[in-house]
Amino acid sequence: MIVGVNQMAQQLIAVAVTNAGSIAAHAGRTLQWRVYTVSDKADPCLAWTLDLTSFGCLHEWHVRGDGNRHPLHFVDIAIAASAGEGVRQKLQQRKTELLTTSEENPEKAIAAYLDGKLPEGLPHEKVACHSH
Repeated sequence: MIVGVNQMAQQLIAVAVTNAGSIAAHAGRTLQWRVYTVSDKADPCLAWTLDLTSFGCLHEWHVRGDGNRHPLHFVDIAIAASAGEGVRQKLQQRKTELLTTSEENPEKAIAAYLDGKLPEGLPHEKVACHSH
């Protein structure tokens, strides 16, 4: 179940982004994330950006399985175009819900999520993933 912002005072929402600023295709391999604060009293506000190395991407963190926290464990919601089930489950264990969407604009995706109308993303198998 997705909990909307209306039931919470504040949330942190991270959106996977490309260098061009659109939503990245693969959550596990994304190196750039924009983290927004969202509350029921204000529009989403960019709080910080998260720039990861290849070693720090979600896929590598998942494969290592070393038990260390990932920076995305501190957000409530993460959004990307696609995600593997393993990464999704590992984030959920740390209370971060990973959602996928076909929306390409980060701010529009957040608005759609808040309205309960986030368009679904592609299944993970449909996105090029050369690591498996």
